[in-house]
Amino acid sequence: MSLPIPNATELAREVAALNTKVAAGVEKLRTIRDDDVEIATTPKDEILRTDKVTLYRYRPLSERTVSTPVLVVYSLIGRYTMTDLQEDRSLVRNLLNLGIDLWVVDWGNASRADRWVGIDDYVSGYIDECVAAMCETTGADKVNLLGICEGGVFTLAYAALEPDKVQNLIMAITPLDFHADEQEDDPGKGFINLWTRNLSKEDIDKMIEVWGVLPGEFMGALFAMLTPVRSATKYNLDMPDVIDDEKKFLNFLRMEKWLSDRPDHAGQAAKEWLQDLYQENRLINNSWQLGGRDVDLRAVTMPVLNIYALADHIIPPATSRALSGKLGTDDYTELGLPGGHIGLFVSTKSQGIVGEGIVDWLSKRDV
Repeated sequence: MSLPIPNATELAREVAALNTKVAAGVEKLRTIRDDDVEIATTPKDEILRTDKVTLYRYRPLSERTVSTPVLVVYSLIGRYTMTDLQEDRSLVRNLLNLGIDLWVVDWGNASRADRWVGIDDYVSGYIDECVAAMCETTGADKVNLLGICEGGVFTLAYAALEPDKVQNLIMAITPLDFHADEQEDDPGKGFINLWTRNLSKEDIDKMIEVWGVLPGEFMGALFAMLTPVRSATKYNLDMPDVIDDEKKFLNFLRMEKWLSDRPDHAGQAAKEWLQDLYQENRLINNSWQLGGRDVDLRAVTMPVLNIYALADHIIPPATSRALSGKLGTDDYTELGLPGGHIGLFVSTKSQGIVGEGIVDWLSKRDV
C-alpha cells in the first residue's frame, strides 16, 4: 500500500507556523522568572531538623475530619514536591481541604558523605524520629503513614518493625514484588526491573564505590529511556502545543522544574534498594532484614490501603498487587486508578479522586 505524498505547499505552511510558534515561545521564556513556576507553595512549618532531614507540618485549610495525623514519606529518588506541584494539581492541598492534619518528610540532598547511610537509617532512624515528633506535638499515640514509591517500601518496613506506632498504612505506586513484572504482557512496563536484574552485584558495588551515591542525573537519564520518543520530542512537539496557553505552558515548565531537580540517592541505601529488593526480591519473600531485625510482613497488623496506577510503566501494577494474604491484617484494600506513575498525582482526571479515596478510607478507620 502506497503512502500519500504530502502537499509541499501545505507542508511548508505547517513548518512556517511551527517556527513562528517556537520563536514566540522562546521570547515568552525570556520573560518568565523562577517565581512564575514555583512549586510546593502550600504553607507549612518546620517542626524537626535532624542531619539533612526536615519534618514539616502543613497549615490547615479546613476543619479537621480525621483525628490521627498523616505523614507523607516520598522516595529518595525524587522529591516530595511532586505531591504539591501547583495549586490546582496538588495532593497536599486536596488532603488539607478534606480535613487531614498533614505532615511531610523532606530527605534533603544526599552527597558522597552519605556513602554509608542505609535504608535502616531512614526507617528506624529518621522516620521513627518524625513519628515521635508528631506524637509529641499533637498528643497522638499513633500516626497514619502515606508512603509513595520507594517511600511506600520504607513505611511498610516501619509498620512491620513498629506496628504499635502506626494507626493506618497507605502506600501509593509502591513496588512490592520486584519480580512480578515478568507476569506483565506489556513489554513497555518493567524496564527498570529488567535492567537492574541484569546488573551483577559487582556492577552495583563498583557504581556506588565510584560515585558514593546513586546520582540523580543518572536515574533521570534512565527514566527518560523508558519513553524515548516522548523524551526526545517533548520540547519540539509537546511544548509548542501549549505555548499559546499561558496556564498550560507554566504547568509544563513546573513539571520540567521538578524533573530537573532529582536528588542523589544515599550510597548504602541505593545498594540495598537495588540488590536486596530489585535483584533478590527479599521484601515479598519475607527474608529482608534491617538493622538485624526481620521485616516480617505478618507483623503488619493495622489496616492497609494499597493504591497503584493502571498505566504505570515504572512500577508495573503486578509489582504493586502483591500483598494480599501476606500481611497480618484482614483489613487490606487495593485501589487501582487510571493514570501513570506521576499522572496519578498531577493529571486533571486524578485530581480529587486520589485524595477523596484516601480520606474516605481513613475516615472509616479513624479513632
